[in-house]
Amino acid sequence: MFSDANLFTFRAPFIGYNIEVRTSVIFLALIWVGIGASSGGMMLAYQFASFLILMVSIVLHELGHAWACKAQGIPVREIVVFGGGGYCRPGRALNRKEDEFITAMGPIVNLALWAMLSLAAPYVSGTLGWLIYVGASLNLFLAIFNMLPVLPLDGGRLTLLVLLRFLPGRPAHRIAGFVGLVVCGLWAFWVAASILGGSFFFLLFIPNVARHWQMFREGY
Repeated sequence: MFSDANLFTFRAPFIGYNIEVRTSVIFLALIWVGIGASSGGMMLAYQFASFLILMVSIVLHELGHAWACKAQGIPVREIVVFGGGGYCRPGRALNRKEDEFITAMGPIVNLALWAMLSLAAPYVSGTLGWLIYVGASLNLFLAIFNMLPVLPLDGGRLTLLVLLRFLPGRPAHRIAGFVGLVVCGLWAFWVAASILGGSFFFLLFIPNVARHWQMFREGY
């Protein structure tokens, strides 16, 4: 069985947290960069550059979660980046308001990066202009992707938290579980279509079908 061990650890500047990078990032890199391998050296370089932009965007997304923890005086247990994305794990249990703020800050960071890069893009040309355009596009994708209402994505967590504002625990969990199962089914269709189309990128994210089934069936 594949063990997603720690590849290396680095310390984020300014915010002061260690970030672990797991070995599955190599697998993602091989797939991502390999898409352009048949087109020659220049396309390979562009693919590698876009992969680095993706990784930086994911790190900044997770640092958004970490900053929200720090702003509320909540310790951070670990920040991890791996082939399926990343996660920031708080060091203690959260109340609903704390959880909402921490969860929302990841996509908010990506939206802010998309907005800033999109504003800068018309004023820059050449390779730098291309890099800014790719950065804007990938951050918009990450923001939208992370808001899908399925666990373990931020959107799945926020769906449950919003439902808990208006409903008791069991109905809220069951509705969130049902919505997640629907998205899981759509995701399976998307993966199948991606495979038939020659793309395997989406296989690196696996929605938590078992957790959604438990939520829908048992209400917790």
